Amino acid sequence: MTPARESWINPALAMVLCGATGAVCAWLRLPLPWMIGPLVAMAASNFAGVGLRAPPASRQAGQIVVGTALGLYFTPPVAREVMSFWPLLLLGGALAIFLGMLGGWVLGRTTGTDATTAFFASVPGGATEMTILGERFGARADRVALAQSLRILAVVIVVPFALTYSGAHGADVYQPISVPLDWSRLMLLFVAGAGAGSVLAHFGVPNAFMFGPLGIVAALTASEFPVSSLPTPLSSAAQVLLGCALGARFERGSLQSAPRYVWGVFASVAVTIAVAAGFAWGVARAYGLPAPTLILAMAPGGIAEMCITAKVLQLGVPLVTAAQVARVIVLLTTTGPGFRFLRRDLFS
Repeated sequence: MTPARESWINPALAMVLCGATGAVCAWLRLPLPWMIGPLVAMAASNFAGVGLRAPPASRQAGQIVVGTALGLYFTPPVAREVMSFWPLLLLGGALAIFLGMLGGWVLGRTTGTDATTAFFASVPGGATEMTILGERFGARADRVALAQSLRILAVVIVVPFALTYSGAHGADVYQPISVPLDWSRLMLLFVAGAGAGSVLAHFGVPNAFMFGPLGIVAALTASEFPVSSLPTPLSSAAQVLLGCALGARFERGSLQSAPRYVWGVFASVAVTIAVAAGFAWGVARAYGLPAPTLILAMAPGGIAEMCITAKVLQLGVPLVTAAQVARVIVLLTTTGPGFRFLRRDLFS
C-alpha cells in the first residue's frame, strides 16, 4: 500500500492547508493573502519536516491564469505608452546584472562561497535557468537552487508588506480592459495560452506558461479582439497555486545543512532589495513616475510574483510586467557571456 505522503493525499492536504491559510490571511487583511499565506504555510511545514508536495503542474496552471489576467491590461493606448518607456526597461535589465554581481560579492564575502556559485546564486533570473547555467560553469547546483528559492521567498514577503504599509496601495491609473465575463471566450484564452506556453516550454523558454498566455492575450487585447474579463476568485485561486508551488521547493535538510549559507543569502538579498529600491526611487523622480511602481518593476523577485503584487496592489501593472519581462530576457542573454568576462578579468 502506498504511504499517504507518496499518494494523492499529500498534495490534497497541501491544497487544503494553502486554501485555509490564504483565507485566514485575507480575513486578517494582510497583503497578497492568497499567495503569501500558502507560500509561508508550505515553507514552514516543510522546514518542520512534514514533506508536503504541490499538486502536479500547479505552478504552470497558476501562471496560465496570471499571464491571461496581465494580458488584459494591454489595451492599444496602454501598449503604446509602455513601449515608449523602452530606455527605462533596458535600464532595469542593466540594474539586474549589477544586482547579481553585488549580491554575489556579498554572499561570497559573508559565507566564503566560491565566486562562481555566489554569482549564479545571486543573479535575479529564473531559479531553474540559473541553476542549470551555473552548473555548466562549475557552480554548486544545490547551493544555487537554494539561494534562488530563498531570494524569491524573501522578496515576495518583504516587498508587498513594505509597499502596503507605506500606503502605496491603489495608485494605478491602468485598468484591465472592461468587457463582460464570457466563459467560452475565457476558456479559449486559457487553451490558446496553454498551447503557446507548451511551445515555449519545448524550446526551453523560462516561465513559458506565463509568457505564452501573456503574449497571446496582450496581442489580442491590443488589437481590440473580443476577449473576456477574468473573475477575481479565479485570480485568487491562481495565487494559491503559485504560493503552494513555491513553498513546496523548500526542505528541512536545506536549512540544516548550511545555516551560515542561508543567512548569507538573506543578507545579500537585503542589500540588493535596498539598492534596487533606492535606484528605482531615483529613476521614478527622473521620469515623473510613481516610486512604488518603479520599485516593483525593478525588484529582484520572480516575474509572476512581482506582477501579481502589482495587480493586487494596483501599481502600474503593464509597466511592471514589461519591466520584469525585459529583466528576464536581458539576464538570460547576458549572464553566460557576462560571467565569462567576470571570471577572466575580475575573478582571476
